[in-house]
Amino acid sequence: MPGKRHLFAPGPTPVPPEVLAAGAQPVIHHRGPDFRELMRRCLGRLQQVCRTENDVLLFTASGSGAFESAIVNLLSPGERVLVVCAGEFGQRWAALAATYGTDVKELRYAWGETPRAEDLRAALADTGAEVVVLVHSETSTGVVADVEPLARVAREAGALTVVDAVSSLGAVPLETDGWGLDVVVAGSQKALMTPPGLSLVTVSAGAWERAARSTTPRFYFDWAKHRASLEIGTTPFTPAVSLVAALDTALGMVLEEGLENTFARHAALGRACREGAKAMGLELFSPDEERSAVVTAILTPDGIDARELVLALRDRFGITVAGGHGELGERMFRIGHIGYYDVFDITTALAAVEILLAEQGAEIERGAAAARALDAYGETVRV
Repeated sequence: MPGKRHLFAPGPTPVPPEVLAAGAQPVIHHRGPDFRELMRRCLGRLQQVCRTENDVLLFTASGSGAFESAIVNLLSPGERVLVVCAGEFGQRWAALAATYGTDVKELRYAWGETPRAEDLRAALADTGAEVVVLVHSETSTGVVADVEPLARVAREAGALTVVDAVSSLGAVPLETDGWGLDVVVAGSQKALMTPPGLSLVTVSAGAWERAARSTTPRFYFDWAKHRASLEIGTTPFTPAVSLVAALDTALGMVLEEGLENTFARHAALGRACREGAKAMGLELFSPDEERSAVVTAILTPDGIDARELVLALRDRFGITVAGGHGELGERMFRIGHIGYYDVFDITTALAAVEILLAEQGAEIERGAAAARALDAYGETVRV
């Protein structure tokens, strides 16, 4: 494998040098005043990025840990939850909820479809579910759902909304308070440009009320324990101190760029990637729309195995892209572009794909992908 590595997965994503340096600083004591100051600043920055005044709880765990915290705090065994499933991660939420004995109902779509508010309204009327789980960015397909109308429908039905924003937070617009989202779940390793290991949840007043009634056993992920500790700037259990320092620095970078500027950059990168893929004559699996700013899902030409393409990109060029899940593994590869990326990263990935496909007999005009990607990016952002 080449010495230089290029990471284009939709998570984990590349980490800026400043963030790596912050995480490499000497470890401070998690019960001392220095950590309390760090933790309070980090949580305040998370509130700004989540656009909320609700409590933010930070866990030393992957995003799946924060998923689990939402289920065990909001639902008792036998209570009904409606999970909107349009890909791998919607199905993961359904499996997790079922593990704790909840009554799981699914609003299921074909992979690649975008959830619709009218379908959710009908499903809520049919099931009477009191909690709805929505995946904002379904990275298995590249679909970014329009969460605002979905959340409005849930609220009108009297249901709490849990939003999986693991890959969307910091990449595309997400208005926790403005859209009335009760719980937002996210992780450190995606658009927040921090190594894996931290996850968060935002908790509304309505979610706190429901959590107080839940009878599901929990210990490490007990929201009440975390809120009590966070009031004094610490955590109930030993946190990943160095990761908190890294996340704080990354959040500072996001806020310095400005959320609106960050969203515009991601939208432009997504457009550049899609246009570059189309310039090679490739078929997009993810929607060709502005919201598709997290990951671009692309289908290989007939006769070319996407799994072999993914391995060749890694072995020959040091470029890591994501493969497809399940039955899509043979046909799909996915290029992530959230976090620490610029347009020249996108052209690097596209150029490598172009070389390999041309070698396998695909009719591709050499250089067309990079040229079109640069043009598409420059049409919205000055290069």
